[in-house]
Amino acid sequence: MNPILEKIFECVEFGKINLAANFPPQMKGQPGADEYTKEALDSGITPSDIMNEALIPAMNKVGQKFTENKIFVPQMLLSAKAMNAAMEHLKPFFKSGEVKRKGTFILGTVFGDLHDIGKNLVGMMVEGAGWEVIDLGIDVKTEKFVETLQQHPNAIVGISALLTTTMVNMEPVIKAIKEMSPATKVIVGGAPLSQEFASSIGADGYGKDPQASIQWLDSVVA
Repeated sequence: MNPILEKIFECVEFGKINLAANFPPQMKGQPGADEYTKEALDSGITPSDIMNEALIPAMNKVGQKFTENKIFVPQMLLSAKAMNAAMEHLKPFFKSGEVKRKGTFILGTVFGDLHDIGKNLVGMMVEGAGWEVIDLGIDVKTEKFVETLQQHPNAIVGISALLTTTMVNMEPVIKAIKEMSPATKVIVGGAPLSQEFASSIGADGYGKDPQASIQWLDSVVA
């Protein structure tokens, strides 16, 4: 691998956002994902290579480490922020069509629920895996999901909940989505959920963690 791409991979894996970031301690005073991505583009490395050879593999590794309990949410958030710093340099190339996304993912926390850490983490990880993410935020009404899907008819929808009292609100959202667009795939996730619950409310997928969500999304477009 190109040495600059190796540096980007390492910065994302360990959560080194930019030169000013003090974390991780062993990389203090060194450039981060921000500077190395700019350097990579300036040196002629293509945006596609940065995505496919550095960012996506690094986020896959981070997701795997999280699944294996080798790192935890704070480290994962830093990795996601490092990835986002790199992505800022690549966004113009997505808009121009020079770099292709795998698909569009509409994401939101179900109505009645104000929790967003898990949702934000999934959104950042999914974006790092090569998807366009439309984050609708928290307490998202059924109508908002449907309206956004009408604007992006080929999108996949992700619904999050953290409370047992709000997870039941997912079913009417899925029903409305399927009535409007029966072919649309919906994945659900959140601490109190299970595969059994997801199946019982008509969801197509269940993301027990960000990595599982990404693997499911990739399988849908494969």
